[in-house]
Amino acid sequence: MSGLLRCYLPKSSFAGLICLLLSAGSTTADAATWSVRAQPAHLVNGGPVLFRVKAPVRLESLRGSWIGHEFSFSLDPKTKIWFALAGVSIETTPGSYALELTGETAAATTPLRQISFARKFAVARGRYPKIEVKLSVESKFTEPTPEQQKQIEEAQQIKKDYLNRITPDREWSGSFSAPAQASISDVFGSERIFNGKTSSPHLGLDFRVPSGTPVEAMNDGTVLLARPLYFEGNFVVIDHGQGLLTLYLHLSEFKVKEGEQIKRGQIIGLSGGTGRATGPHLHAAVRWQGTYLDPAALLRLRLP
Repeated sequence: MSGLLRCYLPKSSFAGLICLLLSAGSTTADAATWSVRAQPAHLVNGGPVLFRVKAPVRLESLRGSWIGHEFSFSLDPKTKIWFALAGVSIETTPGSYALELTGETAAATTPLRQISFARKFAVARGRYPKIEVKLSVESKFTEPTPEQQKQIEEAQQIKKDYLNRITPDREWSGSFSAPAQASISDVFGSERIFNGKTSSPHLGLDFRVPSGTPVEAMNDGTVLLARPLYFEGNFVVIDHGQGLLTLYLHLSEFKVKEGEQIKRGQIIGLSGGTGRATGPHLHAAVRWQGTYLDPAALLRLRLP
């Protein structure tokens, strides 16, 4: 018998009978009856991934576990396919990783309470530019005074408190759209040097826009943050549910307030050069359950 509970008592004994009844409540479904696909087909570290699952029986709910992250799936009522948006940290070592699925079955369909399944997906190393971009910013961003360091620490605490929140319900719907129609001046994963000092990889997408350009929400969600922070400048964060956030930095003006529900394409602010910026532009980032993902790759995904 396949299952989460293993029995070693004789099946003729009363205890063995009880063990059999308990183990009937949870089982691992046969691999041939599941359909599990990933989009894109070629997964890389730093990239988002849409998982699509067709279960062997009708389910009430479906949850997944992927590289240390837990998340729930949504059901597309038209196709009867479950889907969930997840991602791979840029720090993830290339290799093979298992997507573990656990579903709650519908009582009218089968007596089983839970079924489970796992499938491994290969993750390759993403090809991110290694060209060093030499930039110059105000010294307060590279050599802050004690008072400025205090402001930095306060901003870090705010980000720690807000950016790791995971709300249970999905708010995004359909594909994500670009926050501005403009050329890209810097991409995700590139190495950067500020005043001769190497900084962390660039974890977003820079749009070459002049100050005052309208910035649009990339998808439906709720405004989690809309306030100035030390490095980010005027900073808007939209919570799309289930740990998926989009971030918009260096704005010159806010057009939304914290707690406001917004729709894809709604203007949330105007671009600018506030915070640690070498000039007016829009820095947009994507964060999923504490890890940054390539916004350009998310924009390419066709989502339900």
